Amino acid sequence: MVEPADNSVKPASMKNPAVVTRRESSTLNLPNTLSLLRVFLAPVFLFLFLSDSKTAIFLSFIVYTFAALTDWYDGWYARKYGYKTKWGQFIDPLADKILTSSAFIGFYLIKQKNPMIFGTFEPVPIWILISIIILRDIVLTIARSVQEIRGKNFKTSLISKTKTFIQMAFIFIVIGCLSFGTLLTGSDTGYFMLRYLQSCLNYYLLFIISLLTAASGVTYIFEKN
Repeated sequence: MVEPADNSVKPASMKNPAVVTRRESSTLNLPNTLSLLRVFLAPVFLFLFLSDSKTAIFLSFIVYTFAALTDWYDGWYARKYGYKTKWGQFIDPLADKILTSSAFIGFYLIKQKNPMIFGTFEPVPIWILISIIILRDIVLTIARSVQEIRGKNFKTSLISKTKTFIQMAFIFIVIGCLSFGTLLTGSDTGYFMLRYLQSCLNYYLLFIISLLTAASGVTYIFEKN
């Protein structure tokens, strides 16, 4: 006896387990769109940050903060709702590095406009420290993303996590001090912030970050091998 065909519509969860196809194939989902937004906001931030206008410099701080928050939000959203795409695995970390690199490029260019920024004593020139950070972050981020797309998983080392935390804190301190210090010119608070930017401490924090960045790059190479 032939049983009648079951033509009833089954919920997506009861169909093929390889379900998430719709989400996986949707390249421009919300997390990926936010990642692309960070890429576009990077030059906007840089343009405002290098402006001679106090208002524009302050807006650069707002733009950078907003872009950084999208990084946190798209990661949370992707994990919560299962949005995982190969394009997302590639563009999300790259967008983060483009954003942080734009900040470090801004620091170098600000140094050219005002040689007092980061102090006047440079055992290692600023451009070398910043080049180490940018080259390591972008090159290794691309390499790691490609490997993850191919199915290889890498555990983030403690030194990489430490580097990222200090790097982000440093960026916000420098952008914040320049933005608020310029805005509050003439006040004690503004004076203190601008004096910090010109201190040796500011330089040596950048120096430490470049060392941690180089060390985390070496750690990645050994992990890969």
